[in-house]
Amino acid sequence: MTEIAPEFAGRLALVTGGARGIGRACCLRLAAGGAKIALNYAANHAAAAETKAMVEAAGGICELFQADVGDEAAFAAAVNAANERLGPISYLVANAGTTGPRHHSELTLDQFRETVRVNLDGVFIAIQQVKDQMLAQGFGSIVCLSSIAALRPRSRQIDYSAAKAGVVAMMRCFAEALAPHVRVNAVAPGLTDTDMLGRLDQTLLPTRLAAMPLGRFGQPAEIAESVAFLLSERAAFITGHTLVVSGGDVMEP
Repeated sequence: MTEIAPEFAGRLALVTGGARGIGRACCLRLAAGGAKIALNYAANHAAAAETKAMVEAAGGICELFQADVGDEAAFAAAVNAANERLGPISYLVANAGTTGPRHHSELTLDQFRETVRVNLDGVFIAIQQVKDQMLAQGFGSIVCLSSIAALRPRSRQIDYSAAKAGVVAMMRCFAEALAPHVRVNAVAPGLTDTDMLGRLDQTLLPTRLAAMPLGRFGQPAEIAESVAFLLSERAAFITGHTLVVSGGDVMEP
């Protein structure tokens, strides 16, 4: 196995939705690069504890902070606790999200609002809670998780696609607002082998897979590697960019 350079050593990374899937992979990848991990999760304590144990087994530092990222007061308290226990936050991975594909005839306004609350409001709240300490440090790097659903029509993901498109637009605005000392980028994963894949219409997946140039689903570790790149100083001249990681399913620009 190739040794990973300790490019994040001595700094704290906050990962929202870090208990499973892409969030877990990000925690493991950043910890392998030397970062201390503040793992935020909403409800699944068992999965969060498992991720924490995995980080620690590899020699890293990880603390758990439970809060609904769409609840401003609760998330602010979690960030304050992370600061008290681990120090100032240098990196943010705004990853927490949810989806529940529905036909347009079944989608209600309350469901739409809940999807936006988690997927878009949650990214805004997370950035709002860390940006001032990053600016005070004169250093910070943020990666927001969007989706290829933000870039292509998805008739059964109207709410999710709208929220993830909002993430891209908001990321660009924050990139300009927080420059030059804080960089803000996004990763837009394609179909990735996580729990969320199981919530999609399984009858459509074979056709989608057959049309993908690389012919397979992505792995969480591959998305995490892209996140780590954008957070790192290897990407020091990149801000306001959305990196599509989809096996060629979506090619941008």
